Amino acid sequence: MANLITLSRLLLLIAVVALAYRPPSIWQLLNVPLLILVFVSDGLDGYVARKRNETSLFGAMFDIAGDRIVELSMWIVLADLDLVPVWIPLVFVIRGVIVDTIRASTAQQTGQKPFEMLRGPVARWLVAGKFMRIFYAVIKAVVFCWLLLIYPLPAIAPALWSDWGWLLAGIGQGLALLTVCICVLRGLPVVIEFVYSQREAILHAGAQQREP
Repeated sequence: MANLITLSRLLLLIAVVALAYRPPSIWQLLNVPLLILVFVSDGLDGYVARKRNETSLFGAMFDIAGDRIVELSMWIVLADLDLVPVWIPLVFVIRGVIVDTIRASTAQQTGQKPFEMLRGPVARWLVAGKFMRIFYAVIKAVVFCWLLLIYPLPAIAPALWSDWGWLLAGIGQGLALLTVCICVLRGLPVVIEFVYSQREAILHAGAQQREP
């Protein structure tokens, strides 16, 4: 059931993207409630998995893959619509590839779920902590909804856009930059702990080779 909810989230994403590329009209405002459903279902699948005792390594990885697909697709679409600069989705793609590669490699070696791999308390709070995960999801939802909300305004409310467009667009760019900062901040502990663990493994292997 939890995996079906994750799959439904991806189907909702397709609807959002298709609607975003329609000619600007009042119907595009429907993207806001659709995106809210996408992010609500992100928390719902984990809740259902725990309640139904369906937690698994595959489910955890599928959930993260779903998050990544939603996140990267939205940033790419927003960049293509000229709502954010192209370097923003590039940051998310690079960060996602690095972090997910580390997680997949570590999960294969240890069998641990992604959020169980972190050792330091600060790293666990930033990446796996409930508050930070919810806060990051909310920030992403807000910036995506905000940018898609203002996208059709020049066509459906030209007077409003003429007077306040600069402020509305500025708020959107500020929210986007805040999201980028949080994204990078939450990715750093994964990379740092991986590099440290590899260094420990190399030193341990060297010490074993020196033993008589």
